[in-house]
Amino acid sequence: MGNRILVVDDEKEIADVIELYLKNEGFEVEKFYTGKDALVSIEKAAPDMALLDVMLPEECGIEILQKLRKNPMTERVPVIMATAKTSEYDKINGLESGADDYIAKPFSMMEMVARVKALLRRSEFNSYQSDYTIDNLYVCPAKHIVKVDGKEVILTLKEFEMLCLLIKNKGIVLTRD
Repeated sequence: MGNRILVVDDEKEIADVIELYLKNEGFEVEKFYTGKDALVSIEKAAPDMALLDVMLPEECGIEILQKLRKNPMTERVPVIMATAKTSEYDKINGLESGADDYIAKPFSMMEMVARVKALLRRSEFNSYQSDYTIDNLYVCPAKHIVKVDGKEVILTLKEFEMLCLLIKNKGIVLTRD
């Protein structure tokens, strides 16, 4: 696979185990224990994906995520938040801040690897899609843009994925699954 994954977790044991599992799957891993060190690495080269803890010293995971999303070079980098903060508010905050997925600690390493693979598949798939225009609806999967009558419509990731699925399968009845 060779995808470069940024792992940022202040708990060294967890970061080491995540690194081990991802490397066993063929991923290249850059591991950091502070948000500040991770940001220095990101400025040098954008990773293919980031796995961020929320509670980090110096710079929290949400702040790192927001900086990724504001930078045109990293705004499309898939991000999974991996954290012990499991309240509904924390999950919503992470997802609304731009995370693509949220996994609560403690988590199964096999589940984490599966989520990483799935997110990378989706992000690679989305980057090769063309734009769609149907009547007054415009959808750009590569840039996550939806416009109706020229006005931008903000959708969650899941809403956006469903819209793209429906557009691609225009005229076909789809099951709920």
